[in-house]
Amino acid sequence: MGMGGGTVLILLLSILLKVNQHVAQATNLVFFIPTAITSVIISLKNKNILWKEAIPIVIIGVITAGISAKISSQMDVSLLKKLFGIFLLIIAINEIYSWYKMYIKEKIRHTKNN
Repeated sequence: MGMGGGTVLILLLSILLKVNQHVAQATNLVFFIPTAITSVIISLKNKNILWKEAIPIVIIGVITAGISAKISSQMDVSLLKKLFGIFLLIIAINEIYSWYKMYIKEKIRHTKNN
């Protein structure tokens, strides 16, 4: 659906359990890190990592994660919630558009075959 379980976890923590947005996002990271490490170990074992592409992505990811963490920790919770909501809307719109394109392509392919 274009988003991982962490997005759902943040929503559940912040909406249902009324956990502060900063705490919800930090909790998500605590759950994400062991999963990510496990995925990297398995990918290394299976030789599925393209090092030429992976190294720049990791470097940029670490730098932007640090900058983003610093910015979000100083951000007002209500603004952070709104930005997270906008992020979710963008993902939803993208997914709906992708499904629509897939539906149209399937319909065209089905029409050509009949």
